[in-house]
Amino acid sequence: MNNNPFDEIFSSGGVRIALTGALSILALFLLAQTITTAENFGRPSVPASDTVTVNGVGQATLPPDVARVSFTVQNTATAVADAQAATTRQANAALDFVKGQGIADKDVKTLSYDISPQYSYPRPCAAGVVCPPYGTPTITGYQVSETVQVTVRDLASVGALLGGLGKLSVQNISGPNFALDDSTAGYDAARADAIAKAKAQAALLAGQLGVHLGKIVNFSESSGNYPAPVYAMGVASSKDAATPSVPTGENTYNASVSITYEIR
Repeated sequence: MNNNPFDEIFSSGGVRIALTGALSILALFLLAQTITTAENFGRPSVPASDTVTVNGVGQATLPPDVARVSFTVQNTATAVADAQAATTRQANAALDFVKGQGIADKDVKTLSYDISPQYSYPRPCAAGVVCPPYGTPTITGYQVSETVQVTVRDLASVGALLGGLGKLSVQNISGPNFALDDSTAGYDAARADAIAKAKAQAALLAGQLGVHLGKIVNFSESSGNYPAPVYAMGVASSKDAATPSVPTGENTYNASVSITYEIR
């Protein structure tokens, strides 16, 4: 007869299965720890203390490839429906003209459509006369306005577009805003210039210090303001319509970077 209590415990099938599972989990844990240790072998456990930081300021000047023009059509009438009808007629005429200039549907979008009541306020009293409290404002009509933005890809046609919109008596023409269709392209080019200058500065500094550059341990960047292009608007001599002359100019983009290297 076996009087050893451990033999009785381990003779149970359920206990053996549980013990085998626990040992398997432990083995997997130890394997994972071994892999992690191997991957981190040779890496410092604390941040590098022997470093050098260099800065670079980059700039890119690129010609624009699109121009954005916005305009507003607005009309006022006693009834909302009448103001809407008048605005719709004028806006449709402007849109037909825009599309006749070869502007694609994807490059025309409505920025806003507003209906605003117009009020009449009581006339203030004459000077030196005690005035009673102002009365309640009275609605005299409604103003309906629609603002549309047009993206022009043929920059040579911007002047004709502005002149044509002027003949249609649209209000509040704004632009043109000359830009890159890819809004990030200018900054990407400026950042590449900044990184190249920072790397050149790092190589020069390493030679002067008599050290070797290691891996990059830190990097940061910031973008500067994108100045709007400067353009002039003149009027060509014409008996039929005034077509503005709109030079496109160039846009300048700025970026700065900071790079920290290990040195050895």
